[in-house]
Amino acid sequence: MEETFINNFKHTPVLLNECLSALNIKPDGIYVDGTLGGGGHSGEILKRLTTGRLIAFDKDDDALASTSQKLSKFGDKITYVKIDFKNMAEKVKSMGIEGVDGILLDLGVSSYQLDNAERGFSYRFDSRLDMRMDKTASLDAYDVVNTYSKEDLIRILYNYGEESFAKAIVNKIIEARNEKAIETTGELTRLIENAIPKKFWGRGSVAKKTFQAIRIEVNHELEGLDKAINQMIDLLSPSGRLAIITFHSLEDRIVKNVFKERSTNCICDKSIPFCVCNHKADVILVNKKPIEAGKEELEKNSRSSSAKLRVIQKI
Repeated sequence: MEETFINNFKHTPVLLNECLSALNIKPDGIYVDGTLGGGGHSGEILKRLTTGRLIAFDKDDDALASTSQKLSKFGDKITYVKIDFKNMAEKVKSMGIEGVDGILLDLGVSSYQLDNAERGFSYRFDSRLDMRMDKTASLDAYDVVNTYSKEDLIRILYNYGEESFAKAIVNKIIEARNEKAIETTGELTRLIENAIPKKFWGRGSVAKKTFQAIRIEVNHELEGLDKAINQMIDLLSPSGRLAIITFHSLEDRIVKNVFKERSTNCICDKSIPFCVCNHKADVILVNKKPIEAGKEELEKNSRSSSAKLRVIQKI
């Protein structure tokens, strides 16, 4: 029974070769995978370590249970930690480690979470609204859809989903939940479809933006992300690298802005004739433009189409 569970935890690592190259892995180095997931990236990092060590973080119990068995052959080369990657720096230092040689973050939802109907992430299955990456968290998608105010729902859909039909969708949600609670992903998808005129549907599901927005709210994905990235940069040893994969413009903008600020000597307002901030760059951009999936990967894994990889190196 356990083996079936392991085999069901499918994961296709995005931009795998690009990430391995970006991390510039040293066989004796200390590395961190902040988003373990199905272990695709971690497994390849571990293959390149001899006396080195990998610390893997995830807040999903399923990911940790399944992937720790999948990577068991690497023994004590890997340490697993159940915690949000935003608390990574503090946790690593509490382990007596003052600096690491590389950190990888894959900010996408894992294939397992999307493909497992019971997790309530996807509009492709009809299941209870959930969307929690950490199944012990109190807030879930059911709560957001059924208890948030009209104003908050519009804000979430507009800001996190960049959904131009936010008001129309929320009006349908409010109307429906006044009759009875909206319990499943299927019910929510039908409400979204009824709110958006068919001529605006385009390619893919019209529910995608709304589901993204609710997922981001449930898991607080953008909250404190800039602070966490800055702390990760501080955790890097000299010449250490931080590689981050994003999947939507909101995350990418945050990563881009933090990387830009940390790689710039002066961050004063341009209207000031001379520098008063005394800010000194402590990283360099390894790639000025984000790295994207090539044709071969796009053909094999459609989920890589929106992936962007940005990399910095500590001075």
